Amino acid sequence: MAIEVFNRYESKYLMDHAAYERIYAALLPYMEKDEYNENEFYAISNLYFDTPHDSLIRQSLSKPAYKEKLRLRAYGVPNKETRVFLEIKKKVSGLVNKRRTALKLHEAYEFVRTGQPPKLEPYMNAQVIDEIEYFLRLYDLTPKVYLSYDRKALFDKSSRDLRITFDTNIRCRREDVQLECGDYGEALMQPGQWLMEVKAEKTVPAWLSRLLSEHGLYRTSFSKYGNEYKKQLRTQALQPAFYKAEDMKESVRYA
Repeated sequence: MAIEVFNRYESKYLMDHAAYERIYAALLPYMEKDEYNENEFYAISNLYFDTPHDSLIRQSLSKPAYKEKLRLRAYGVPNKETRVFLEIKKKVSGLVNKRRTALKLHEAYEFVRTGQPPKLEPYMNAQVIDEIEYFLRLYDLTPKVYLSYDRKALFDKSSRDLRITFDTNIRCRREDVQLECGDYGEALMQPGQWLMEVKAEKTVPAWLSRLLSEHGLYRTSFSKYGNEYKKQLRTQALQPAFYKAEDMKESVRYA
């Protein structure tokens, strides 16, 4: 059974492709590939929900002590009968808590749309269903952003408490915001960039701290949904200037 409750600390590191290759090779003596990494990468698709006024992501970007969000996650491109994960993700003073339940894609859509929980099936987590139902009573949510990326993941050989993921080719869109519509979208980062996330239930081991220092890697703040939202705001801010410039061109043309 897939793990449905996570409590861990997460640290993020941005790097170019050369730095990724160096740190990945350095980690292999200590870590093993995730079960999903039968091929070089596996694809993750996410649908983020928010209020009409983007309350959840705006609150998150203000860096409060407590923040929360709801997302729908699939591995690859699902169809309506595919089992996906509906997740509540919370962060309290640096500790990340993620709770999720498996649902069929059409069940997840209907649950969020109506706020009414589905009929319980053996593959669902009843407690998480209750928590999501309460979350949906608090917020008027709608699908806002689709985000997907290619991932490599490693687990500590001696303990499952440490996991490191590498994400690249992060892409996003605000139209066709349904998981079954495909994994296309606009690039969120420069080509060749990677986002490494260190996810640990406790403190990171000494050998990992040493490797991070040796490779000159330093923690950064990077939220995929947060950066997509800021990109959207920049685009909106540029639009009036663009149209004003086009209007001036038209005036000159017909003067």
